[in-house]
Amino acid sequence: MKPSVVAIEASGHFCSDCAVREFAVCSSLTAAELREFEYLGRRVHFDAGETVFSEEDTTTSFYNVLEGVMRLYKLLPDGRRQIVGFALPGDFLGMNISGRHNFSADAIGAVTVCQFAKASFGRFIEDRPHLLRRINELAIRELSQARDHMVLLGRRSAEEKVATFLLGWRERLLALKRASDRVPLPMSRQDIADYLGLTIETVSRTFTKLERHGAIEIIQGGISLRDAALVEALAAA
Repeated sequence: MKPSVVAIEASGHFCSDCAVREFAVCSSLTAAELREFEYLGRRVHFDAGETVFSEEDTTTSFYNVLEGVMRLYKLLPDGRRQIVGFALPGDFLGMNISGRHNFSADAIGAVTVCQFAKASFGRFIEDRPHLLRRINELAIRELSQARDHMVLLGRRSAEEKVATFLLGWRERLLALKRASDRVPLPMSRQDIADYLGLTIETVSRTFTKLERHGAIEIIQGGISLRDAALVEALAAA
């Protein structure tokens, strides 16, 4: 099944009204630039489990996430999957030095992106240094997240890994004004395990242990932070 494609200019949703504009790559553009920018892209919808792009495919497009969550992963030589991150609204994907995607991206639940052709996007940014600075800011943030993930994988205990993941995910949602003490977790326990370098059994036991100790409450579709200080203490251990 092919993803559903709707041209931005035909959908009645313009860049100036975009709900994630302040978080996205286009936040640095003026109103006049936005009017030009919105005709560069098209709005594309992906159903749960659909692939947005695959590792090693030639990069022909860039993607600005509008709605939903995507899992970003690499397949290891032995066939195992290592999730390297989760993309949220406002994240910009696809830019790389090699000209090929260095990871795959799948939709977790329904996902909507703005898709930009690489060539036309490249021409648009040539004489806009403020947009280049914004892209650099996002690249630096991505590098920082990759560094933090490497540190996370090197932590000693499952409790530390899970606590750090929960706090980091909550912080990202708070930045989007989409979370409180109730933290939605759209990804599966297997996704979390593949992100943290644990087994699904270990992740499930750790969630149960954190709940038993009063740190969290497992709820439908996520968790509720019952004792944020305790979770923070575990993450900093």
